[in-house]
Amino acid sequence: MKTKSILLGILGLVFLSSCYTEVIIEDDYLVTSPVHTDDVLQSFDLWYVDINATDGNGEVPFLQNAFTVSFRDGIVYANNNIVGLGKTGNGLGIDVGSYGTFTGQIEIDHDIDGLWLLDLYVVNNNTLEIHDPRSNTSYFLNGYQRRNFDYDRMFYENLTYFLQEYTAWEKTFTSEEGAINDFDAENYMRFFDDVGGVFQSSQDGNGTALVNLVWDYEGAYQVYDTNEPTLKTLTLDYDYLGNEYFELYVIDDSTIELYHVASGTVYEFSGRGYIQYLKSDDKTGKKRSKSNNKKMNVSRARSL
Repeated sequence: MKTKSILLGILGLVFLSSCYTEVIIEDDYLVTSPVHTDDVLQSFDLWYVDINATDGNGEVPFLQNAFTVSFRDGIVYANNNIVGLGKTGNGLGIDVGSYGTFTGQIEIDHDIDGLWLLDLYVVNNNTLEIHDPRSNTSYFLNGYQRRNFDYDRMFYENLTYFLQEYTAWEKTFTSEEGAINDFDAENYMRFFDDVGGVFQSSQDGNGTALVNLVWDYEGAYQVYDTNEPTLKTLTLDYDYLGNEYFELYVIDDSTIELYHVASGTVYEFSGRGYIQYLKSDDKTGKKRSKSNNKKMNVSRARSL
C-alpha cells in the first residue's frame, strides 16, 4: 500500500453549506480542520463496509464485524446483523462507542475493542478509506442515505452470513408446481460457516420447537456467484441424494426462497430463532472475510 501523509496526502474536500444542510464533497482540496472531518463522517447516514475491498493483512475488529457503521454527534453506531438492518436503531444499528475527530483522523473508543486512532481519506464522492497505521490495513466504506441504501447488494453479497443469523430455517411453503422429489421431506435447515460450510437438515414436522428438533443429516453446502449480482445458487451435498441444486432468492430479512431447478419446485423457508449480535464479548458478530464464493456459469432458470 502506498504511503500517505495526513497533512499533504489527503484527497481534499470542500463542504458547501445550504439551507438543506447537505455536505458536498469535492476532490483536490485539503481537509483543514477536525470540523470538516466530522462533516465528512456525518454526510451519509450509513457507511457500508466493503469487506472485499479491504487492503492489508491486519484487522480493526469492529470494522471487520460490521456491515455498516454510522457516525452521529460523537457516537459510533454499527449494524453487525443483516437481519433488522433498516429497523434497528432507526436504521443506524446499535451504539458501539464514541468518536472524536482531528484533521484527517478519527479516534474511536469502542466499547469492546478500546481506543483506535485511524487515518481518514476520501476516495470519491461517496467512498471513504479508513486506514489503521499500526497494521497498515485500509477499509473502504461506501456512503448511503437510509432512504436509498442498497439492501439488495447487502443481502446478496453477504448471503452466507445472512443464512447463519437464524438458529433454523423452517419450510413454510411448497409450490403445487414441480415434480415430487426427495427434498420435499426436508422441513428445517441450519447453516454453519465457521466449521467449513456445513449445513444440517431435519424432517421434523412444522411447528416443532427449536430445542426439540432432531437434525437427521449433516453435509457440506456452497453458495455460488453467477453472472447476475442478484442470482445466487446453492448446493446441498446429500450423500444419498447427490448434490441438490437451487437458485436462492431473498424475499425479506426473514424469508428465503429456494427454487429446485431439477423438479421445478419453489420452497419458502422462514427464519426461526434470530441471533442478534450486540456488543458483549460473545455477541459482537461473525467476523467477516473477503468473499470466496466460487462462480457458477449458469443462467436464471426461474421466470420472475
